[in-house]
Amino acid sequence: MNMNMYEIVEDYLKNGKVGAIATVISRNGSAPRDVGAKMFVGEDGKIYGSIGGGNLEHGVYKQAISTMGTEKPKMIHIRMDSEEVASDGMICGGDIDVFLEPVHEKNLKLYSRLGELKRMGLNGVLVTQFNGEKYLKTAVEENTEISGDDISEDDKKAFLKHIRSTDLHFEDGVIIESLHIAPLLYVFGAGHVSQFISKVAKMVGFYVVIIDDREEFANEERFPDADEVLVESFYDVFNHLNFTGNEYIVIVTRGHQFDRDVLIESLKKDTKYVGMIGSRRKVKMVLKHMKEIGLDPKAVDNVYSPIGLSINAETPQEIAVSIVGELVKVRRS
Repeated sequence: MNMNMYEIVEDYLKNGKVGAIATVISRNGSAPRDVGAKMFVGEDGKIYGSIGGGNLEHGVYKQAISTMGTEKPKMIHIRMDSEEVASDGMICGGDIDVFLEPVHEKNLKLYSRLGELKRMGLNGVLVTQFNGEKYLKTAVEENTEISGDDISEDDKKAFLKHIRSTDLHFEDGVIIESLHIAPLLYVFGAGHVSQFISKVAKMVGFYVVIIDDREEFANEERFPDADEVLVESFYDVFNHLNFTGNEYIVIVTRGHQFDRDVLIESLKKDTKYVGMIGSRRKVKMVLKHMKEIGLDPKAVDNVYSPIGLSINAETPQEIAVSIVGELVKVRRS
């Protein structure tokens, strides 16, 4: 299982090291990364995450190094068409604001809890308040428990209104970031295509669960990037999978019958995305059967099949890119 950024920060602090976190908090026009993109720079010079690469990132990196050991964060305004940034060909034409904050040993408890929340899939918000001399950082959990600097009960309620938001909120010196977990992707089937789906999906921020009934295929050696690998029957596993309406299901099993069985169970759940691999002829027959056995016609019509973006994919790697590309398209829509 890969470490999330908060766990990386925690690891540095536990080992007596410091660092700085850069967060994109606003963007106007064209820029390489969205609001909320983060980069951590350790005192050893290592970089985790990205806010855009190139001279933009290098300039922020230099300021991050100079910030370490201080007590004050700072805001950096960067014009993407400036000579310094554009000299490496990164001419986006917009501008961004980056919030740069040092992290110290005193932040250990906060970042330790943030890492736990991510690992455990618990929701909350991370609130950063800075205005003149004031700099407060607080994690507010869904049950109103807090870590970090103390805040009022009224502030807790106000900040928790953003708990379901997918976007960073910045206003009047207050940054509110939802600590929602990564979108959950269930991949049914542990073949070659699934190996590349796991790798690419993890790269773009999904929490990946691989499911197959064959232990020789479904194992951590073949899926080192997956967050979980479950060896269970395609039917029984639905008895304890979690569904909240935000899950993604990719059906790429080893046979038509398994695909059909998984699709039947998937259509009984509330999900964000269901996609099934197969030829147009096979897909048409299967979806017709789904309606004939009484499954919700609207849910059947919403199945993404044939799965993936139309890019003339042929190899397992290309098919994986096509499928994950479609997942990203749905996530961003």
